Amino acid sequence: MAYLLGLDLGTSSLKGLVFDQSGQLINTASADYPLTSPRPGYSEQDPNHWRQAAQTVIFELLDKIPELRKELIGISFSGQMHSLVLLDEENTVIRPAILWNDVRTTKQCQRIMEEMPEILAITKNVALEGFTLPKIYWVQEHEPENWQRVRHLMLPKDFLALWLSGTYSMDYSDAAGTLLLDSEQKCWSTEIINKFAIPAEILPTLFESAEEVGTLVPELQAAFGFEQEVKIFAGGADNACAALGSGIIDEGIGMVSIGTSGVFLSFEEQEVDYQGKLHVFHHAVAKKHYSMGVTLAAGNSLSWYRDTFAEGVDFSELLADVEEVSPGADGLLFTPYIVGERTPYTDSTIRGSFIGIDTHHRRRHFSRAVLEGITFSLKDSQLIMEETAKRKFSKIVSVGGGAKNKAWLQMQADIFDAEITTLTTEQGPGMGAAMLAAIGSGLYPDEAACVEAFVKYGPVIKPVKENVAEYQRVYAIYQKVYPQTAPLCRELAALQPE
Repeated sequence: MAYLLGLDLGTSSLKGLVFDQSGQLINTASADYPLTSPRPGYSEQDPNHWRQAAQTVIFELLDKIPELRKELIGISFSGQMHSLVLLDEENTVIRPAILWNDVRTTKQCQRIMEEMPEILAITKNVALEGFTLPKIYWVQEHEPENWQRVRHLMLPKDFLALWLSGTYSMDYSDAAGTLLLDSEQKCWSTEIINKFAIPAEILPTLFESAEEVGTLVPELQAAFGFEQEVKIFAGGADNACAALGSGIIDEGIGMVSIGTSGVFLSFEEQEVDYQGKLHVFHHAVAKKHYSMGVTLAAGNSLSWYRDTFAEGVDFSELLADVEEVSPGADGLLFTPYIVGERTPYTDSTIRGSFIGIDTHHRRRHFSRAVLEGITFSLKDSQLIMEETAKRKFSKIVSVGGGAKNKAWLQMQADIFDAEITTLTTEQGPGMGAAMLAAIGSGLYPDEAACVEAFVKYGPVIKPVKENVAEYQRVYAIYQKVYPQTAPLCRELAALQPE
């Protein structure tokens, strides 16, 4: 029996998942690591903690599955996107990694777009704080002594690939989120790196996600006790791997993911020019793309609501009676802009609101309004895809927190006006990483065959015609809230102390 290991390098922990060649999950292990915030808006991690976590996870899995030492054939990765890792000539970490959720680079983003507006045409994305190039720009400006020491630049999962294989690598799905990739030519953009004084030699070699980058280095093979060669594959960005692990490999199939933030994602057979309204990235599926809109506070809005108005109440209890409330929450609207918004507004000053509060509204109305508002925000991304790419979704796979509540799943079906399904076993990006190892190892001829073996869906939730019609009316009102409240939020922000 051949085994495959997917390592999912997240923001708070690293998870390892072992699958057999038939797509069955055998076992998992995880290890946490700290996140530091030395100043407000800063978010950093020591990459050495990721390596220690990976080592801990691999040893734990070897204890749980002793036969891995003889039968593990491949390792691949999924990883948090955008985060900047800088190494010197000895491969020593120069400074803590600046993470995707670090927002110190607002000024750098503004200057990038002013100095090089054509970056949108080259990369298919606009400069936002999460991307890698603004972080590079910040280091150049604020830590020139560190920048002078840089000999290798990479993203988090690629740091693990270097440790395991000795190869400097990055796959296209992760590279697409750096703002350094010429998306059409699939190479580092000479125009961009020259403009921002980034030496070409510090950038890693580019690979397809399922492409082999090397084999496990001899000293680690001996340390782990593997009796055979273990191949290392490039891996993919977390959203790309999550999409593969959800079977998003054909047009007309979308994915809605509700975690702290929310994502509405669509497979793209050909690259679509959304003019910066959505993110457009290379897929973990070779030579394909996906588009993605982001709601900054999706699950975060629900957590904030619970912690503020129903502290200590379990989510299942909080949402138990939302089905008693009709679509539209009896005239109550919620906008989930509590930390600003990404799609479609890219507005850091906008803030959330409840609109239409009436004396008859009770907790169940507010609970339903929060769920509907989060889903309306994700529908904003769906609407851009439908209008720009003429996309019609035959099926949407719901993952994360939104897949755990039956009433919320029905709201998604009604608001998106599409059939909703869930995964019978949701393993997230780590399963996509293991699938890449399976494809790269030659166990499956292509992504479709691998998806058929690995991915299993639950029952289909169909939209209710009457609810769809009602939500279309409510959503039209929801769309009017942002332009009405944005000026007020900017005035309120101006009153706040620096």
